[in-house]
Parts: sequence; C-alpha cells; structure tokens
Amino acid sequence: MTKPSEHHQDVPPADDILPGADIPAGEGIAGALAAAEARVAELEGKLTELNDKALRALAEAENTRKRMEKERQDTAKFAVSSFARELLSVADNLGRALAAITPEQRTQDGPLKTIFTGVEATERELLRSLENNGIKKIDPLGQMFDPNLHEVMFEIDAPDQKPGTILQVLEPTYTIHDRLLRSARVGIAKGGIAAEGSQIDESV
Repeated sequence: MTKPSEHHQDVPPADDILPGADIPAGEGIAGALAAAEARVAELEGKLTELNDKALRALAEAENTRKRMEKERQDTAKFAVSSFARELLSVADNLGRALAAITPEQRTQDGPLKTIFTGVEATERELLRSLENNGIKKIDPLGQMFDPNLHEVMFEIDAPDQKPGTILQVLEPTYTIHDRLLRSARVGIAKGGIAAEGSQIDESV
C-alpha cells in the first residue's frame, strides 16, 4: 500500500504550471504586461507626434488664411491707385485756377468771384470723394523736407528760415490708406538760421 506522502512527490504544484506552455505562469504574465506597456508607450508617442503635426498644419492653414485675407483687403484698398493718380492732376489744375485769382478779386463782385466760388466748390467735392476712398491731401508748406514724402524742385534764399524748410508747394502730397500715393513737389530754403549757426560753431 502506497503512503499518501509518497504519492505524486515529483509533480510541481498546479499553480506553477501554465497549461499548454513550458514557462512558469508568473514569468509569462510579467512578460506580456511589459510588452503591452511598451506597445502602449509606442502608440502614445505616435499619437503625440500626430497631434503635433495636426496642430502645426492647423496653424499653417490659419496663417495662410490670414495672409490671403490681408492680400484681398490690400487689393481692394489699393486697386484705385492708378485711377486716383489720374484724378490728382485734375485736383492740381483746380488748385492752380484758384491760386490764379487774387484775394482782392475773390471779394469783389464780378465774374472772377463767381468763377472762384464755383471752382472752389468743385475742388472741395473732388477732395471729399477722394477722402471717401482713403485718399488724403497733405499740404507740406512750412514743414521740413522729407525725402520720403517730398521732391525738391528748387531752392530759395531765405536767411530767416532753417535750411530744408518747405517755402513753396507746386504739388501737394497725397496718401492712400496711409501709404504714399504721390510725393509733393516743393521749393525749400537754401540757407538760413541753422546754416549760419553751423558755420559759427565750426569757426569756434
């Protein structure tokens, strides 16, 4: 008769055997978990990368949209530039006609006063129409010469003025939506206060 203690003494406990496998159950589960965690980490990394690419693509699309919108607005704003330049010569001629009538003739009853009143009203209406389209007239008389805004046509001897002071305006400056449309043509002071002062400083 076989003793209970001697029966199945070489068979390991059932908990240590994985059915259908030759490895202990504990090591098989740990390996599977490690592999799963590695796969999850890999997928999370790819997901992060895809999210970054998607965000960059969206940002680029938004920048492109804004750039195209600005270009569209600029095209609408400055489409009339060529036509506006042609109208400026009309405004110049109206200004010359007004300047040709002296202040005395403007106040005396007669045809010249009537002409002045009519031309002045026409010029005012033209300038209002230009301003409605973002075009502004700037009279630089008395300002200092700025090569970005003015074109010097001649110099004037003016001992009591600083060199570069605009003393005569042949054609005023015009801008369109704060962008230069046409430079002014001007006459500026040749010498004067600043020039004399600089000569004195140099001689000291």
